[in-house]
Amino acid sequence: MKIYTKTGDDGTTGLFNGERVRKDNLRISTYGTIDELNSIIGIAISFEKSERLANDLNTISNMLFKLGTDLATPLEPAPKFPIKRITEEEIIFLENLIDNYNEDLPPLRNFILPGGTHSAAFLQQARTVARRSERAIVSLQNEIDIGPFIVKFVNRLSDYLFTAARLSNKLSGQDDIIANF
Repeated sequence: MKIYTKTGDDGTTGLFNGERVRKDNLRISTYGTIDELNSIIGIAISFEKSERLANDLNTISNMLFKLGTDLATPLEPAPKFPIKRITEEEIIFLENLIDNYNEDLPPLRNFILPGGTHSAAFLQQARTVARRSERAIVSLQNEIDIGPFIVKFVNRLSDYLFTAARLSNKLSGQDDIIANF
């Protein structure tokens, strides 16, 4: 299979329902940002020393592919083949991880600066990209129906990434870096 198709040489790309749209379309921007986020998570995983965190991040990386597919597939007209979409199940999964991680962390009493271990720093960067993707997805939601779960999932994901960065630091013996202002 060739990597290049040349079908995008005119500045368009295909959605999973067969429709072609310009590459600067807001929908394309949203799932492109999710792809960027997933790449940053991959970097964090490559530095992560905790098998527990690395496994959880790999699960989330797969969820981000599902999210990208969901964003690339309009609800109407429906695609000719089944698409797995983000559901409440993924949101609950993230909430459970956040709650579980928080049991191992000191209470949050200050603003935390990004940094610490390489993994934690990249998880904080991923958090900011998740927030940027959330803003773009909310804009997309104002234009078209994207279903009830995508915005909630990405909002919860940024909370998860913050908590995962804190846990990564703690498991590596690094204290939170407290903002001093």
